[in-house]
Amino acid sequence: MSPRVPGVVLAVVTYNSAADLPAFLDALPAALDGVPEWRLVVADNASGDGSAELVAELAPKATVLHTGGNLGYAAGVNACLELAGPDEAVLVLNPDVRLESGAVRELLEVCADPAVGIAVPLVRHPDGHPESTLRRRPTPLRVLAETLLGARAGAYGEQLPPGPARERIDWANGAALMLAPGVAHRVGRWRAELFLYSEETDYCRRVTDAGWRIRQAPRAHALHRGGEFGVSPALWAQLITNKVVHLATWESRRAAVAGWLALVLGQALRLPLRRGTHRRALRELLTGRARLLAGFPTNPAATAEVSAQLAEG
Repeated sequence: MSPRVPGVVLAVVTYNSAADLPAFLDALPAALDGVPEWRLVVADNASGDGSAELVAELAPKATVLHTGGNLGYAAGVNACLELAGPDEAVLVLNPDVRLESGAVRELLEVCADPAVGIAVPLVRHPDGHPESTLRRRPTPLRVLAETLLGARAGAYGEQLPPGPARERIDWANGAALMLAPGVAHRVGRWRAELFLYSEETDYCRRVTDAGWRIRQAPRAHALHRGGEFGVSPALWAQLITNKVVHLATWESRRAAVAGWLALVLGQALRLPLRRGTHRRALRELLTGRARLLAGFPTNPAATAEVSAQLAEG
């Protein structure tokens, strides 16, 4: 008798995602081939473009949750987790991800190993180039290397090369990752106050500290559009400042100070490029220094109202 295939909750967080949803939903039947039990749960963060209504129209069997505001990615994931049973796997997805045929079944096969807590697909950009989604643990030296050298940091940075991982995976991009059955119920909720960026880094650390491993499913493939943080000053500042928060939370104040200095240097060096992204990030690093070094996000991408709501719990 073959082992039972666990059910899967597809946990999707939307915010003004109407342009991506038709292709995302069209790809699901093929992606779920061989998976007998699954549910689509969509947490909509008060989209203004009709995303929630579009999901209801195109996928009438989906459960659509209205979070009541743009509360961020982690809060949306948490809303979906509330509906997941302890024996179900949870596939966390951005709506700008398109899963390819059989991808979910391949992720489940990797999660069948009791040592695995998170499985991730091989991801490509729409132009066919591989996307580096696997990471080493953030440290001040790795932050400095990537701040100065970017993708050229190689072995000195966080990014692991695309393809089969030849060393331990400490965390993976949260745009597409599967939590094995039982993981969410043991590890708990994502850290919602991070709003965007480093929330998956934090959660992966909690999963690996609980004794599980992160593995890539070599036959599970996905396309990911991504890239909005590179042109949005608020999102870029969120990404940069949350790196300091992560170091303060998981390493030490000394590590957070070193990482903060490296990030300030990196943004300052790029000011001559006259990009609003680096100017905004530098301002947020400087004005939010005390809170960031104490491990508290400043949430530059969130409105003041949402930041207050998240801080209250």
